[in-house]
Amino acid sequence: MKTTEIVIFALLFLLVSGLGFVAARWRRPGDLATLNEWGLGGRGFGGWITWFLVGGDLYTAYTFVAVPALIFGAGAMGFYAVPYTVVVYPMVMLVLVRLWSVSHVHNLVTPADFVRLRFGSPTLALLVAITGIVATMPYIALQLIGIEAVLKTMGVTGDLPLIIAFAILAAYTYQSGLRAPALIAFVKDSLIYLVILVAIVYIPAKLGGWASIFDAAKAKFDATPAPGDGITLNANNQLQYVTLALGSALALFLYPHSVTGILATRDRNVIKRNMSALPAYSLLLGLIALLGYMAIAAGVTPIGKDGNTITPQLFDKLFPDWFAGVAFAAIGIGALVPAAIMSIAAANLFARNIYREYLNRDATPAQEARVSKIASLVVKVGAVLVILGIDPQFSIDLQLIGSVIILQTLPSVGLGLYTRWFHRGGLIAGLAAGMTAGMLLLYNIANPATKHEHFGGSAFPLEKLGFDTKITVYAGLLALIVNLVVAVLGTLVARALRSADGPDGTRPEDYFADKGDPRVHELETTAPAS
Repeated sequence: MKTTEIVIFALLFLLVSGLGFVAARWRRPGDLATLNEWGLGGRGFGGWITWFLVGGDLYTAYTFVAVPALIFGAGAMGFYAVPYTVVVYPMVMLVLVRLWSVSHVHNLVTPADFVRLRFGSPTLALLVAITGIVATMPYIALQLIGIEAVLKTMGVTGDLPLIIAFAILAAYTYQSGLRAPALIAFVKDSLIYLVILVAIVYIPAKLGGWASIFDAAKAKFDATPAPGDGITLNANNQLQYVTLALGSALALFLYPHSVTGILATRDRNVIKRNMSALPAYSLLLGLIALLGYMAIAAGVTPIGKDGNTITPQLFDKLFPDWFAGVAFAAIGIGALVPAAIMSIAAANLFARNIYREYLNRDATPAQEARVSKIASLVVKVGAVLVILGIDPQFSIDLQLIGSVIILQTLPSVGLGLYTRWFHRGGLIAGLAAGMTAGMLLLYNIANPATKHEHFGGSAFPLEKLGFDTKITVYAGLLALIVNLVVAVLGTLVARALRSADGPDGTRPEDYFADKGDPRVHELETTAPAS
């Protein structure tokens, strides 16, 4: 055990935990017992708070350890995370502004709320909610992998420290709601910026400069038999790189936790400013990715076969003990912010779109908030059990599946913001077809490096579709194409069979099926604001 590193890590961890509890009194309203207050922070976050909150939500502890590990193992292919986080913000800015406007007018809390309002279909909303919860759960578990990698590097063994860390997280999230990660995000992101800026200057100086680092990386990849690695892309993985970056960009703001951060803002201008400023995190991500090449030049080896320990091992080897402790705290705290937001987002989906819709239609705002709090605890406990009881690689596989299935909600959520053309039956059929296609594609992807015959990655070889080529593409994008084709065909069939339907395929009276539900409105007179 490395005492100095552990002491620094523990002190900073306790500091942010204290901030989490204090957050309940930060901008405290008269009553936290509503989803607007507990789950969305009162919908009043300004520019700086939103920038730290959304940045802390999207750039997680797992990003800190997984992206350099991917660069360490595969080279240039791992840089896909940089262009996708560059192009995503101009792509989604107007979409998110419109989603905020609709949600603000109709008091919507989740993406499934919008689908329920837009298409008048509880079934479609339920499917979107379940998809969001299923996609988010393994993502929360992966945050634990970041903490686990740090604890391994510091020589801390056993499961108790991990359990204690998440018990503290569960306690202050339950008490403070979204205000807790919003306040902690200031510390988390400041530490990460500090560590990375020091790393890109200090570590190359210790290793003989950037030329030596890239030379060492090139020598490593030139010596491996794998056709897809290297410090540059090749003809076989360029299309995979492009489609993976595009698919990831399309999926990023479909995740419930991403939407939660956006809906917590106080007005549309805050979103616009943040979509302009958040690419600063993409610059940081590019610098984080370079840690993978630094680890190669430094001769770092993972602990056991855990590639996620590459970044902590690099810091442990080259930084002084006290600053390594600061770096480990940055990674550990980096897990708390996204894990809190993700658990809140998943809990909101359960409370609004399952509990209220199917279990207690007369639920009061206080009951909704209480159920959401309890659900957030259940989600965190489930994440801990997954990490403790299952091979971490399985969690990574589940997150891979989650990224493919969340992309299948794009027609309902993303396109639904701009058109009523799709029929709810067509969207349901498309969602089912896209998920089925995605699972089949992922099942047929092998990874010899991890000895997985199935679910070995997201790079689907086109030769399995009968093409004479070694080119691979992102499986999620292929599944989305299937989804869209089926949704269009399903809509055309539904319109042919029910020509009297309204513009989005639902009968006008469906909007008034439950006059007591404020989420059901006549969309002809309440079109989303542009």
